[in-house]
Amino acid sequence: MATQTRQSQRRRQVLSRERIVEAAVELLDTEGEGALTVRALAERLSTGSGAIYHHVGNMGELLQAATGTVVAGALPPLRTPTGSSQAPDSTGSPEDAIRAVALGLFDAALEHPWLAAQLAAQLTRSPWGAVTPRIFESIGRQVRALEVPRRDWFVTTSTLVHYILGATAQNAQTPDGTGGGASPGTAAERSEFLDAASRAWQDLDPDDYPFLHDIADQMREHEDREQFLTGIGLILTGITAGRPSGSPGDHPGPG
Repeated sequence: MATQTRQSQRRRQVLSRERIVEAAVELLDTEGEGALTVRALAERLSTGSGAIYHHVGNMGELLQAATGTVVAGALPPLRTPTGSSQAPDSTGSPEDAIRAVALGLFDAALEHPWLAAQLAAQLTRSPWGAVTPRIFESIGRQVRALEVPRRDWFVTTSTLVHYILGATAQNAQTPDGTGGGASPGTAAERSEFLDAASRAWQDLDPDDYPFLHDIADQMREHEDREQFLTGIGLILTGITAGRPSGSPGDHPGPG
């Protein structure tokens, strides 16, 4: 009896919320969102469904927790790490920090093909959850550091967040739209898809579509990560161009 009790205690100690979330991320990565069920998790963790529900209320909560875990690993910490004399946001320019956040999310979405859809869903359905505030805070601190007028903090941060999540979602899709993400195995498919699209644009009537004819080759040869950063750069250029010169961040701005 004592041996059984000790074994049960060890199982409870091993099966934590963190371990369940970790297993959920692994399952999402390998089999997709449709495969994430309590039964599948219980089998993977060699436990019962009751033990899963003891730590996680429902599948929606589990998806939020999995998304939050991946996002936390992709972004710089919000607080100074214990024992560090350097604040997380104290190095580099605000523009560099925004690019770092953007690329962290971009790369995480490619590594975890289910992530982009969850980021978009949580932004629109539960902006009060753990994920959306984390992203907004990471970007918003840098917007404030850029001395954007206080009245424009929300709209400027929202513009950056919506661009980052939208472009990330697009790049996380495979050419067939299944959301399989970009990986070495899909590089040939991507090249074939872009080549077909480029040829289709070139076959359009040049009198009706002169611009598409001019950029068809550029579209075929573009690099997703470079294009993503170009978009960030264009937004940052607009932000800094509209910033009142030599004025504090709460300046009313041009009107």
